Amino acid sequence: MQQDLQNKRGLVQNVFDQVYSQYDLMNDIMSLGIHRLWKKDLIHMMNPSFNQNLVDVASGTGDIAKIFLNKVNKNADITCVDPNDSMIDQGKKKLKKYQNIKWIKSTAENLKLNNNNFDFYTISFGLRNTKNIDKALKEAYRVLKPGGRYFCLEFSKIDNESLNFIYKKYSKMIPLLGKLFVGQKEPYEYLVKSIENFVNQDELLDLMKKNNFKKCIYRNLSGGIVSIHSGWKV
Repeated sequence: MQQDLQNKRGLVQNVFDQVYSQYDLMNDIMSLGIHRLWKKDLIHMMNPSFNQNLVDVASGTGDIAKIFLNKVNKNADITCVDPNDSMIDQGKKKLKKYQNIKWIKSTAENLKLNNNNFDFYTISFGLRNTKNIDKALKEAYRVLKPGGRYFCLEFSKIDNESLNFIYKKYSKMIPLLGKLFVGQKEPYEYLVKSIENFVNQDELLDLMKKNNFKKCIYRNLSGGIVSIHSGWKV
């Protein structure tokens, strides 16, 4: 499934080139810090054990890797994948005390990784930035071991009219916050538009099934502002 907005030449790369230095700060400001709880919910739902390995795609500065490693007392190997050099550099600085993280520059649609290699695959707030959701899902399936599990944490669709009304109003403020704290509003205009254009919970579930994942489920968080989708490679 092609995503028209993300296929505009160089758009997503330019967005993250502009915001990488304030990426974590803006995540905290835009979500009022709640993104940290959503990511912890993801790892809690995963419930990893010692010595299981994870590939975190569209890893940003490595929040998921950090929570995962703390959960298993650092007894795991993590591969963080991101298409942006500057974002990877920020992640390396932020997580320099963690020795068992490997950083790779790559897109979700063309992972430079071996087949059947990982116990878990995560992508958090990154699937909507891919040019082709099906290709990203196919690559996720390819690199997971048989018995491995896929997790996607992403902005989703709210089913409560009152909450949706408030959220829409707040979304219009996000570019203004970007201008205030980062000096750029255009990347955050893209952010709002990419959320509006992204598939809903059931549509993503269907795409996962189409791409061979089994026992697919999703869980709404914060009334559907975000959702966690998961599926198994069997």
